Amino acid sequence: MSDDRPVLVVTNLDDPTTDLVVDELHDRDIPVMRFDSGDFPTTLSFEATITADGIRGALRTPTRTADLSRVRSLYYRRPSGFAFPHLDEQTARFAITQARYGLGGVLASLPGCLYVNHPHRIGDAEFKPSGLAAAVDAGFLVPDTLFTSNPDEARAFIKQRPSVIYKPLSTPLYRIDGVSCTVEVLEVTAEEIDDSVAGTVHLFQERIEKSGDVRVTVIGDKVFCVRIDSDLLDWRTDYDRLTYTVAQPPPGITEALRAYLAQFRLVFGAFDFAIDCHGQWWFLECNPSGQWAWMEPETGLPMVAAMADLLERKMM
Repeated sequence: MSDDRPVLVVTNLDDPTTDLVVDELHDRDIPVMRFDSGDFPTTLSFEATITADGIRGALRTPTRTADLSRVRSLYYRRPSGFAFPHLDEQTARFAITQARYGLGGVLASLPGCLYVNHPHRIGDAEFKPSGLAAAVDAGFLVPDTLFTSNPDEARAFIKQRPSVIYKPLSTPLYRIDGVSCTVEVLEVTAEEIDDSVAGTVHLFQERIEKSGDVRVTVIGDKVFCVRIDSDLLDWRTDYDRLTYTVAQPPPGITEALRAYLAQFRLVFGAFDFAIDCHGQWWFLECNPSGQWAWMEPETGLPMVAAMADLLERKMM
């Protein structure tokens, strides 16, 4: 008897990584239902009943219906989020909250479902202080990092170290003259710190004098390490200047990766490391929803197949 349990894929319309994974699952005859939470309630609907027997119900798009009691796995990527533009601000805020805790709560409670990753665990892991603390506990080398709104503390931290960089704690949508922008990772000096630092929390981190970077993508029980060489402080600012080499992790890294993911109960993670001049790997961050598929053509690593294996539940 064939296993017709569906894979749910939650993401926005423009997600090339998901496109590749969905195509792979289709080639394996695995049923897939892809949707965006932003489609609710216009083209996405559901009903769910919770009794002593568990959750029963269905999720529906114009072309698919999924039995909520029989979902094989859920791939939570980058949904656009709930929106009710036809409502006034206060009513829309109420509707968004109901949708988040209603539909979002149901999707987070599916029986026997493998989450890649569970949306609540993603939320936990996206807090940079939590991620760095977990990295220390897992045994990674972690650069000294300061979180503060105190200008004097920021100046003192910078003066005590050879080089310090500033990073945003998160990257919400930011527009200047209608153009989407991002806050860059930049080196900062004590003289540049002024009283505006007191306006919110900032992240300052000791800069690692690096010989290269490494992106480590963990997909279930598979670990893919790719060294990234460039002359950039932040390699994500210009992909055209990057070269890629398949790398092997030094002793202890694989065990630390597993320990880190276990702390947040994740089965996928996109880790970034800086390699110093002595070859040591320094943990920078782990993105529980990070991009990874662009590295497969550059390296030949079978990452799409690994993700499809995980969602098919061929591996854990």
